[in-house]
Amino acid sequence: MSILLITSSPRGAESLSNSVAIDLAEKLKAQTGAQLIHRDLAVSPLAHMDGTFTSAIRKAAADRSPEEAKAAVASDELTQELLAADTLVIGTGMINFNIYSSLKTWIDHIARAGLTFKYGESGPVGLATVKKAYIVLASGGIYSSGPASALNHAEPYLKTVLGFIGITNVETIYVEGLAYGPEAAEKAIAAAHAKAAELALAA
Repeated sequence: MSILLITSSPRGAESLSNSVAIDLAEKLKAQTGAQLIHRDLAVSPLAHMDGTFTSAIRKAAADRSPEEAKAAVASDELTQELLAADTLVIGTGMINFNIYSSLKTWIDHIARAGLTFKYGESGPVGLATVKKAYIVLASGGIYSSGPASALNHAEPYLKTVLGFIGITNVETIYVEGLAYGPEAAEKAIAAAHAKAAELALAA
């Protein structure tokens, strides 16, 4: 068994999406005995899509030019890493009502026709074999419910993408209201870690 942890915040050790996602992944590892693989997209950023990359992923490996083969190396590796995982943990802050661009780039690398999804007679079919996914989403405001929920494009987007590639069993941990003062932030952080412990025990 393996757990794939994807963190994306550029704030490093100060990031609450990072800390809660890492906490959850470590607890899942302790609970299940699974191997943990951690991709920190801020420390090791991926290249954005360009013409060579988009050409490469539309071809069989044997048909790629040397430049295309080089451009596809990371995407091929990341895709196989995802397909081999039993559990996926994604940590991100909410930035301008959506996810970090580093995480969006990871999605661009792993959303691969013929590998993580295909088109059938009835439409797209997800091919990812991940059994369970967890999203850790940190924000200064409160977006899980209430008047600002319509501005939350991060969770719906991530669930849409994951569902498209076949991952439909998804839990979200919110670390929110962090800008509402020290007391509110402390309660939000404690609640998020408690939820992580609860979900790990249920794994």
